[in-house]
Amino acid sequence: MKVFKFGGASVKDANAVKNLAAILKSFPEEKLIVVISAMGKTTNALERLTDAFYFSEKSPEDKKENPTAILEEVRKFHFDILNELFADKNHTVYTDIHNTFVELEWILEESATHSFDCSYDQIVSVGELLSTKILSIYLNSENIKNKWWDVRDFIKTDNTFREGKVDWKLTEELIKEELLPVFESHQEQIIITQGFIGVTSENFTTTLGREGSDFTAAILAWCMNAESVTIWKDVPGVLNADPKWFNETKLISQLTYQDAIELTYYGATVIHPKTIKPLQNKNIPLYVRSFLDSKKDGTKIHDQQVSLPIPCFIFKVNQVLLSISPKDFSFIVEENLGDIFELFAAQRVKMNVMLNSAISFSVSVDNDHKKIPILLEHLRNNYRVLYNENVELVTIRYYDQATIDRVTNNKQIFLEVKSRYTVQLVMKNQ
Repeated sequence: MKVFKFGGASVKDANAVKNLAAILKSFPEEKLIVVISAMGKTTNALERLTDAFYFSEKSPEDKKENPTAILEEVRKFHFDILNELFADKNHTVYTDIHNTFVELEWILEESATHSFDCSYDQIVSVGELLSTKILSIYLNSENIKNKWWDVRDFIKTDNTFREGKVDWKLTEELIKEELLPVFESHQEQIIITQGFIGVTSENFTTTLGREGSDFTAAILAWCMNAESVTIWKDVPGVLNADPKWFNETKLISQLTYQDAIELTYYGATVIHPKTIKPLQNKNIPLYVRSFLDSKKDGTKIHDQQVSLPIPCFIFKVNQVLLSISPKDFSFIVEENLGDIFELFAAQRVKMNVMLNSAISFSVSVDNDHKKIPILLEHLRNNYRVLYNENVELVTIRYYDQATIDRVTNNKQIFLEVKSRYTVQLVMKNQ
């Protein structure tokens, strides 16, 4: 049994859905669990909808968009895809998708009594339900027999909304009790399910973190002892740099689990950071392949002992560099660092690179306009905080001086951290 994961770009329109169907047809003998993300930019639209819904009640003066207008935008997008996929306008798929939107309308009709993060998960998760229902019904209409399954039947989390922590023991038990027998009895060859989402013990939907569908695939593979996981992307595989930033990139045909973990930890977006470790623990290989050219092998991530053949570059823009010092200018000691880390953890702000000196602690973080002001407010109770906005963080894995010179040309460097294999640079255009 294998696990496939298809992201939003692979189901962004009717032609993309048809292409996905063609890929699945090319694996006629395989037992597959197929994890699907929301279609195209649906998650972005539903995030806007969450903002409009929540803040229109909590702070009407900050209301920027009309929730009804955004909902109609999302509805039209999906029904336009349906109209291209299904010639019969009386097909039951129209009722199924209409009913899913009705459930979303029920959420929006209620007052925003829960936290923003809880409201976010209830609304944004609908994107995956819509995409998987459309895909499953379309595949069956094309004689690619499959079963749609709600992943919330299996993946159980705590109530950390927007970044649910998986209850691995219960999740594994449920998958082995309910999902595994389906394959063992040969009832189905293909299961279609959702990425990104789980559920609490109180039956509230949670999400696993932005772009968390890769992690869903890893969870299912780990619990099912899958043969492999394949993530289908719109790139040839894992490249040594993001094509958005480099004109010339190179495909990396093989990666160790360790290098893949390091690259995703530092911000490589081709794979979700939490994906690799469960697969490494059971030695399940991960393939990254292109849905635009499905015959090519792409990248294989497995337990090999070969270093990366070329330097890899990871760019993170829109960073804020914080420099934190005690107000009395005493030394930064373990007690200060523990306090600072607690404040970052409380606001769920991830440190992308850090460096401490005798009297200051410097850290680069994503410029989240909701989290950072609150973090600064708490930090300033006990510390002086200086910061630089609009800086970028570049990480080079397996660097040499030539690669450093290449990315720092005409840049002002604010911070540089080097280890044996990795260098991180926080900088800005001069």
